[in-house]
Amino acid sequence: MASSLHDLSVAELATQLRAKSVSAVELAEHFLARAEQHAELGAFLATDRQVSLAQARAADARLAAGDAPPLAGVPVAHKDIFVTRDFPTTAGSRMLQGYRSPFDATVVARLAEAGLVNLGKLNCDEFAMGSANENSAYRPVQNPWDRTRVPGGSSGGSAAAVAARLVPAATGTDTGGSIRQPASFCGLTGIKPTYGRASRYGMIAFASSLDQAGPMARTAEDCALLLSAMCGPDLDRDSTSLDVPAEDFTRSLNESVSGLRIGLPKEFFGPGLAGDVQTAVRAALAELERQGARLVEISLPRTELAIPVYYIIAPAEASSNLSRFDGVKFGHRAKDYTDLEDMYKKTRAEGFGDEVKRRIMTGAYVLSHGYYDAYYLQAQKVRRMIADDFQRAFQDCDVIAGPVAPTVAWSLGAHGADPLADYLADIYTLPASLAGLPGMSVPAGLGEGGMPVGLQLIGNYLQEGRLLNLAHRLQQATDWHAAKPAGI
Repeated sequence: MASSLHDLSVAELATQLRAKSVSAVELAEHFLARAEQHAELGAFLATDRQVSLAQARAADARLAAGDAPPLAGVPVAHKDIFVTRDFPTTAGSRMLQGYRSPFDATVVARLAEAGLVNLGKLNCDEFAMGSANENSAYRPVQNPWDRTRVPGGSSGGSAAAVAARLVPAATGTDTGGSIRQPASFCGLTGIKPTYGRASRYGMIAFASSLDQAGPMARTAEDCALLLSAMCGPDLDRDSTSLDVPAEDFTRSLNESVSGLRIGLPKEFFGPGLAGDVQTAVRAALAELERQGARLVEISLPRTELAIPVYYIIAPAEASSNLSRFDGVKFGHRAKDYTDLEDMYKKTRAEGFGDEVKRRIMTGAYVLSHGYYDAYYLQAQKVRRMIADDFQRAFQDCDVIAGPVAPTVAWSLGAHGADPLADYLADIYTLPASLAGLPGMSVPAGLGEGGMPVGLQLIGNYLQEGRLLNLAHRLQQATDWHAAKPAGI
């Protein structure tokens, strides 16, 4: 059994734990050993065997007493953008190297309440800014499917860890596609819920009106289990939290998809889409059509505007959010400085990486006097129009589907001299983020070089259950979600 524990899903592990076929301590030790064995991937930034095993022993005690929650003892790991008391939190930045939070993020706390055992913190692009996980201050993350390629970003450490079977599930955050894109590149299922579904309390902010937490796992069923535990109102601590009751998303699974209208935006299937990606996506859609779903062509006419709109709004919010990292109260502080202003300048110059500096400068520019109306205000107006485009489209369809990214994962360093190439890779994920809609990536096949391709599903507000059911029905008929990298 031990040799195959890492191939079991979250749901399967929970069943094994309740049947006493394996203990939470055995699981924690097994997965921690795998994390150490595959350390070269760069997926983990911090582990603490003593902390994880203590949590596992507590889970075993609850299982023995018969009062354990359904996911008690199942291992999980968290993107290093969520603050944690028992592990350092760096947000992938030198600015927070060695920082210890006095509290847990709400998402972390809720998964702990559900009984999951935290194995550690996962690598990410610095302050969640990136599409390749090459912007981490500590090391880039390798894609387990091909270690010369990127895993996607910014939740690349989460995606690599789950794909390599170092942990059965992980948390991620999605600001412009940072759950969906790495899930696609690493052959996983990942979902970004409706903005406000999961609390942002304790999630280090990048762009406050866009950031949203979500799970990454191998199956839609696993994501449904995790999302059910993560979501729910947190009104006292998060002003953006929706006053919507927690929901059991597993109840939506196994519903018929017959008659479901799946909208295919013509803008998502244009000349910029690689042929291998289109072939895999079309094959997945054909399977859903065989199950009775109906494919209809729709239009999201402002898709191309999503990139400039996002890269005005997100940096603007980032420049404000990251102003708190000045070396005064916490985080990195320059050692040698002459006065307060010099300390600010040197601290931020030393603590932030190139991509973060680029976005802070862009954000400060578009918010400055004389440019706010010309750029930021106009971007917000177009953002509203993009959201309206989705609502018009949902009059003709129930779910929107298409590719997650234009290509499969590219080579490490391929976009090093051209950050705009990374930005353009977000063309299909940005619109849903700007509109605050739920979206997910589902394994759809393999493309060039045997690399995974993801099918993107986008739903209307609070329709996560519909997306998860559609993904689950696809996974019952295909086995792309069970495929794993060679040598893992």
